[in-house]
Amino acid sequence: MDLRQLRYFVMVATERNFTRAAERLHIAQPPLSRQIQQLETEVGVKLIDRDARPLRLTPMGRLFHEQAVQVLGRVDEMRAMMERALLLEKRHFVIGFVASTIYARLPALIRQFRLAAPKVDISLVEMASLEQIAALKEGRIDVGFGRVRFEDAAVRRTVLREEPLVAAIPAGHAAAREDGPLTLARIADHPLIVYPRLPRPSYADQVLSLFHDHGLDPRVAHEARELQIAIGLVAAEEGVCIVPESMQKSRVDDVVYRQLVERAVSPIIMSQRIADRSPELDLMASVIARMYAGWGYSVPKGLRRAGDSEQDFSLSQPS
Repeated sequence: MDLRQLRYFVMVATERNFTRAAERLHIAQPPLSRQIQQLETEVGVKLIDRDARPLRLTPMGRLFHEQAVQVLGRVDEMRAMMERALLLEKRHFVIGFVASTIYARLPALIRQFRLAAPKVDISLVEMASLEQIAALKEGRIDVGFGRVRFEDAAVRRTVLREEPLVAAIPAGHAAAREDGPLTLARIADHPLIVYPRLPRPSYADQVLSLFHDHGLDPRVAHEARELQIAIGLVAAEEGVCIVPESMQKSRVDDVVYRQLVERAVSPIIMSQRIADRSPELDLMASVIARMYAGWGYSVPKGLRRAGDSEQDFSLSQPS
């Protein structure tokens, strides 16, 4: 006998009618009748009194029914237990990021991470650098990619690289018709757009400090909520904006990008909980180290310790 026959038998006993039982089981009546007959032949006793209207179980049928219900119940419990175990066994990894890192090769890194850890459930959450620190400490994310340095005893940060900054200017700006880099002094002569507006301190303060370090006091015309809004305001000729050079990949109409004369960079920082030694974090570090080497970037010493963890990671995954 098999579980299917037991389920068929229990359904007939419940409905006390072959036609209704077949409808609920979504099968035709003749195959159902044959399965019950085969079951009775195997156990060597009649289980259903077919002459009764409605059908009823024989004394042996009632005994068999009691055991069949227990067996099926146990099977259902086993199935539910395994489903719960699989859910608990599947690893989850949450990545926080600031919007500008989307243009700074973060998508390529995440694609490679997914390929290296196909059994890890990965989630992405956009949040400011300051918000990432709180999210890490509260366990809402496992790693963060931001641009602002914060000192916190519970969080370890690794500066992956220093990305050059460029000026985003309206296509109608006089400097847009020139090929050379711009000085910060020249940019400070025009309304400045910074982002994000909140929370602070943020990348906006990084940009303002850049001007202040050179004795300049730019006029902030707009504090945009996010990067794309800032670029939209540039296109609308509301001012100029200092952005990471990878932002040039966005190709927004009516916006031109120019390099800066002064050295101006913004760090890309990976943050994690100081005591977190999860294999996913080791794998992320290894993926970044490998990809950075392939792109010709300098690999931070903190990532080199990851070694060849990619190769061994799949062995530690649940099968």
